[in-house]
Amino acid sequence: MDLSHAYDALLADMGRTLPLVLVFLAGLVVVVLDAFKNNHASIPWLSALVMGVGLVIEAMGLHKAPGTAYHEMIRTGGLASFVNVIILSGGLMTVILSMPYLKRIAHNYGEVYAILLFATGAMMVLGTANNLIAVFVGLEAMSICLYILTGLVRENPGSVESALKYFLLGAFSTGFFLYGIALIYGATGTMYLPAMREGFAAHGNEIMFWAGVSLLFIGFLFKVSAVPFHMWTPDVYQGAPTVITGYMSTASKAAAFSSLILVLYFALPVERWSLVLAVIAVITMATGNVLALAQSNVKRMLAYSSIAHAGYILTGLASGLNEGYSGAIFYLLVYTLMNVGAFGVLALLEWDGKEGEEQTLDSLSGVGYRKPLLGVVMAFFMFSLAGFPGLGGFIGKYAVFAPAIHA
Repeated sequence: MDLSHAYDALLADMGRTLPLVLVFLAGLVVVVLDAFKNNHASIPWLSALVMGVGLVIEAMGLHKAPGTAYHEMIRTGGLASFVNVIILSGGLMTVILSMPYLKRIAHNYGEVYAILLFATGAMMVLGTANNLIAVFVGLEAMSICLYILTGLVRENPGSVESALKYFLLGAFSTGFFLYGIALIYGATGTMYLPAMREGFAAHGNEIMFWAGVSLLFIGFLFKVSAVPFHMWTPDVYQGAPTVITGYMSTASKAAAFSSLILVLYFALPVERWSLVLAVIAVITMATGNVLALAQSNVKRMLAYSSIAHAGYILTGLASGLNEGYSGAIFYLLVYTLMNVGAFGVLALLEWDGKEGEEQTLDSLSGVGYRKPLLGVVMAFFMFSLAGFPGLGGFIGKYAVFAPAIHA
């Protein structure tokens, strides 16, 4: 790898990844601002402004041809811009919903918005990574931020328990992921995704390569809450602050799935892994939906629903077709908007004083009469997530199931 001219292209690369640079820079500014003016009222507005500007810039870059930056470590334009639009949308909605919610639970700290900015930037790195090192850095930076946000309400034992479970299981899955990267590098001689097929053909160490792919899949499937690596999801979603739960279930999942799509598309021969993903997709869909029916807690029910949605997205990926990948990305956009909105409504309807940890489905009875606007909005989000014809969720499900049936 020749890095002698890497710094010559640094300014151009920063221009191509301007939203990413702005998000990380804003995180540093918030840290410094909060150090001198603790919990200043301008911090959440600055965070929202930067994410909004980044969202607009990425939306304007959707028509640009795909490219790379930082010595081909990060992808830009086209699909990468669309992924960043999804992540920034989830982050912007979360910041807006967090302002009144964190004030109400007396945890409106400036550090929260800095961590949200760093987590969003890490998700953008993960979702557009063109190299396994970038994948790992983005994944771990995102995970560390989410561990902290999960345990934000330290006075609540349930929140601390959720953060500890998430941290321990997340660290365990990271070990699988890292060993997978090492084995794949040993089998291919490269960390760059587009060069892996040629590297595999040249080196020909099939056992090492597929062992590495299996371990890599374990790490990805943990992050997207696919069965049988879903066990952390209900407890973590239940104990985390509600708006953070919505962020965790959407933006992080969009980043992980986008990274998985890039790995599948560039690095792996489709005929060797599609059946495995198909089986996992079916089991994940069935498990998530069946166990959701048995839940009385609202957040646990939505947690199992998010597991089922991971199965739907895996169905599109299992097709191995470009249409399936496109359908999965579109599904992630719809899912992000609907799920963040649903958790936002739940945050407004909380009554238990424990961030929804004890809130039951029965507590939502009659919401349409007591608070008609919230009731109608929540019904819209739920019908869309369920795939009601004419709504975004229905179109998203068609976009992932049609390629799977065709394949």
